[in-house]
Amino acid sequence: MGEEAAKPSEAEESGNTSSVVVVVPQESESAMRTIPVEGSSSTKSSPWCTPIRLLVIFCVINMLNYIDRGVIASNGVNGDRKKCDKNGVCTAGTGIQGAFDLNNFEDGVLSSAFMVGLLVASPIFASLAKSHNPFRLIGVGLAVWTFATAGCGGSFNYWSIAVCRMLVGVGEASFISLAAPFIDDSAPAAQKTAWLALFYMCIPTGIAIGYVYGGLVGNHLGWRYAFFGEAILMLPFAVLGFVMKPLQLKGFNEAGKAVTSAKTIDPVSGVKEVPEGKGDVPAGHGQFSGKISNKTSWSKRALRQISRFGKDMKVLLKDKVYLVNVLGYVAYTFVIGAYSYWGPKAGYSIYQMTNADMTFGGITIICGIVGTLAGGFFLDRISSTINNAFKLLSGATILGGALCFGSFCFKSMYGFIAFFACGQLFLFAAQAPVNFVCLHCVKPSLRPISMAMSTVAIHIFGDVPSSPLVGLLQDRLNNWRNTALILTSIFSVAAGIWFIGVFLHSVDRFDEEENEEDNADTGKSSTTKTSVEENPKRVEPSEP
Repeated sequence: MGEEAAKPSEAEESGNTSSVVVVVPQESESAMRTIPVEGSSSTKSSPWCTPIRLLVIFCVINMLNYIDRGVIASNGVNGDRKKCDKNGVCTAGTGIQGAFDLNNFEDGVLSSAFMVGLLVASPIFASLAKSHNPFRLIGVGLAVWTFATAGCGGSFNYWSIAVCRMLVGVGEASFISLAAPFIDDSAPAAQKTAWLALFYMCIPTGIAIGYVYGGLVGNHLGWRYAFFGEAILMLPFAVLGFVMKPLQLKGFNEAGKAVTSAKTIDPVSGVKEVPEGKGDVPAGHGQFSGKISNKTSWSKRALRQISRFGKDMKVLLKDKVYLVNVLGYVAYTFVIGAYSYWGPKAGYSIYQMTNADMTFGGITIICGIVGTLAGGFFLDRISSTINNAFKLLSGATILGGALCFGSFCFKSMYGFIAFFACGQLFLFAAQAPVNFVCLHCVKPSLRPISMAMSTVAIHIFGDVPSSPLVGLLQDRLNNWRNTALILTSIFSVAAGIWFIGVFLHSVDRFDEEENEEDNADTGKSSTTKTSVEENPKRVEPSEP
């Protein structure tokens, strides 16, 4: 093979792009072809959507998601049921509960119905990212969210609003699974955790704004207009997801499929080599016989998606670093979820707080913002590695848990508030590092499913069962102080699990490329030997 064929282009020598030189086993020198590697500087993206703008857009979308959580729980939207006194004088119901005459159980189911859609759709969207452009999937999810939120405002009975709340969760699922990987790709290398911290800071901020927004709009215009307002605010971002040039995730090509370090491609037609007699290409048509037929039944496509999801799950379940990180996150979320639900009631019972909900809400908002940002910036400061992330997670959680445990031992309300606030600062510092580990302990093509399954796990095993279980414990003990102390002690379990992660062999796989591609069309795994050099990367096929 001639020297000119292996010589890098001027663009490559200048460092403006990163590429893979693919050698096809043919006699002609024209068989060598350069293909851009996704995630490198050559990745195509919208010139308008700079990394900073993308971060701002995703932060606003994330805040709108959590504003909706605050709205559905606010007094102005949630309201009260119709009440009648002993004399038969009745007071009209307000909000959703009054409009549909809901009891407390129905009202509670309604407020958490979005979780059903979220848990079901998260792994689906993450799996679809392997075969569809992830940015377009976010656009689809935001469109579903927008119409579902507007549907909540136009609902005519209990079941219609319940279904719309589930669809809100479906729309949110695409964003939760795919937004963090996009931010991780866009962030400067030295500020990745800080950018994630800014993104997750929107959670407590959004909930707080939702309480205020829902109360103001619900009390003055009616609860339906609060949902209509949310839909109007989200609509431009849903449209943007379809009209803007789709961004590419590291580890995925333009179609959304996971890329590998080498592909055997016809230099003329650009079609993958399909072994004769395999796939949809009829036997006898040669090595490069044109495009593979897309006429595949929906059932086959569904089975292919399920098979791909199963293989991805096998990889995740064998990854000790990922499992330890998620298990610690589950224990952590178990306590945080119970705090958010039972905290005001416990505070009122123990310290006779007149405004327990405002006190706990204020502490959570301030400490959530400051603690989340501090955790991200601190990890970047000490070098954002998986090992350092586990050290920060275990240290901050055990210290924060100890302060919160001590706060419930105080008889003075002011001592409780001071210690509890300091504890919350340390506890919220875990938000960015735990998601950093989820993103960097797996290969780029597995990041969406990694984030999706982490979200599913912390809800199914964390905050969803914690509230009723703590309620059962309180029924048994009938002492909120003891119940709070037992609950808070679970932080030591989370810290202990994360401490195990410090001793695990961990590798940051952000820049790792797959050496094998599971050929979905032929059902055959194509193995290729690779030789990775400096830019440009050179990939050679295995010997026959």
